[in-house]
Amino acid sequence: MLWYTLRRVVYVLPILFGVSIICFSFVHLAPGDPMSAVMPEFASPELIAQIKRAYGFDQPLPIQYFRWLGAVLSGDLGVSIISARPVWGELLPAILNTAQLAIAAVGLSLLSGTGLGVLAAYTRRLATDRAITTAAILGVSVPHYWVAMVLVAIFAVTLGLLPAMGMAPPDNRGFGLDDVRFMILPALALSMIPTAIIARSVRATVMDVRKQEFVQTLYANGLRRRRIFLHVIKNAAPPVLAIMGLQVAQLLGGSILVETVFAWPGTGYLLSNAIATRDLPLLQGTILVLAFFFVMMNFLVDLAQPLLDPRIKRQ
Repeated sequence: MLWYTLRRVVYVLPILFGVSIICFSFVHLAPGDPMSAVMPEFASPELIAQIKRAYGFDQPLPIQYFRWLGAVLSGDLGVSIISARPVWGELLPAILNTAQLAIAAVGLSLLSGTGLGVLAAYTRRLATDRAITTAAILGVSVPHYWVAMVLVAIFAVTLGLLPAMGMAPPDNRGFGLDDVRFMILPALALSMIPTAIIARSVRATVMDVRKQEFVQTLYANGLRRRRIFLHVIKNAAPPVLAIMGLQVAQLLGGSILVETVFAWPGTGYLLSNAIATRDLPLLQGTILVLAFFFVMMNFLVDLAQPLLDPRIKRQ
């Protein structure tokens, strides 16, 4: 297990380095001047040069990259051009808000997606299987931001049951019912696509495992159906775990469109504002942290899979 873990660490490091290059390059290749957001309309060339020098934008891009990478490795993501606050100060509250929403969406996706997938696999070619498969196809086909707007129109505007946007005001009593009410609609919208993907993956994997010879042998030996079911789930878990890890990573990264629809102050909403205002330090820092979450989630999934299937360590 130690050598397997070390190999995965060696694979992760160049990926993170490549992510940093892509993150820095794409942001700078985008059209527009980040200084235009903070420059007065009739700024003098001297003032423009002074502000660019203060932010390091007067240097060639390779020098800017290595300076930025050195600062990132030391834990400094820079200072926001718009708010003049450290990027971490803007990013940490957004990460915590997205984490709250992601935990709710992840729990809903894993429970409903796994349950529906197993049910569809054990009712193959019956009406239940067809209904779940059709719902899963619709789930990955319909844009989740459209679903978010439909949920707002129905439950917030028409019925008035749930709030349409924002978060509950801060309360010293901690997490309460008001927080749950504000979280229901965005969590439902975010969980739709992962639920559909997980359900289809679980269905296909469980059906494949049920066809294997060891399952038929267990039936022939008279083992109880409950025990056979547990063996099937255990053998189907490793590939499904990889799919789940990808979906969890995407949810932790937040969704720009869903968080914008609900005005949820998370990383997606922050990223949307950074793009609109061309705030390069905040944009780079947010993208880098989200990419880091995605890579690390896949790394953790790679480490967890051998615990379920020891054969993976020998590959």
